[in-house]
Amino acid sequence: MRCDLDELRARARLAFRLLADNAAVVRDFAESIADAVQGRNALGLPTRLILPVGPIAPYDILVDLTNRHRISWRNVHIFQMDECLDWQGRLIDEQHPLSFRGFMRRRVIDRIDDELRIPLDQFHFPHPFMPDSIQARMDAVGGVDFCYGGIGYHGHVAFNEPPLSRWHTVSVEELRQSKTRVVTLGDDSIIVQSIGCAGGDPESIPPMAVTLGMHEILAARKIRLYCAGGERHRAVFRRAVAGEVTVAYPATLVQGHTDAEVITDEATAAPINLGLR
Repeated sequence: MRCDLDELRARARLAFRLLADNAAVVRDFAESIADAVQGRNALGLPTRLILPVGPIAPYDILVDLTNRHRISWRNVHIFQMDECLDWQGRLIDEQHPLSFRGFMRRRVIDRIDDELRIPLDQFHFPHPFMPDSIQARMDAVGGVDFCYGGIGYHGHVAFNEPPLSRWHTVSVEELRQSKTRVVTLGDDSIIVQSIGCAGGDPESIPPMAVTLGMHEILAARKIRLYCAGGERHRAVFRRAVAGEVTVAYPATLVQGHTDAEVITDEATAAPINLGLR
């Protein structure tokens, strides 16, 4: 995985697009969603989106584009990728600083002008006690047009973490068909989140989550994954686009989708340099 960019392009099994820097990636994320909604509005079509919380930076830009260009979200359905759960597997309160649905309502939906705002009954999130309900809602509205997301440290998309156990084996096909479910977060996920969200305090991170499965994600007609963490995400990006398909790195299951792309920046796509710092 320490090859140069030209060799990586030749080996890639998942298309990727290279932008100048992280700011350009953030803006592309926001503009891509805005363009998708605006374009389908112009055709009189609904827009059905799977959206993540994390990255969060694009949402301020997306709200601004929506209000400034008068992009209506009245015919949009949002399917939230995942949500944090407490140690008993129950939803954390929406007022919790790490609640994804709380973030989406306060920082996105509520900030869209009234006449453009998505109706709350068109904002759907996975529920730990009703895991099949979100798939039923997707089916009822005709499926998902666009799935947006990031790629986690060990290749997770949503909270589809590597299902690794010394006692139980999950095949690639089983993971590919995985549905919405409750998961216990891996230690590495908790540590990475604690660094970014809790000043390095892993005890502050909710230990469980409810997540869309790879089945729901791969069923989206278009998938756009954003990965621009600079040097710390170089291996993440390279494994996702050119690594072997494996349950140890769930993002590799996106390879082979008919319309999927990873968007990254030059710092993240640069070769890996092994050495002491």
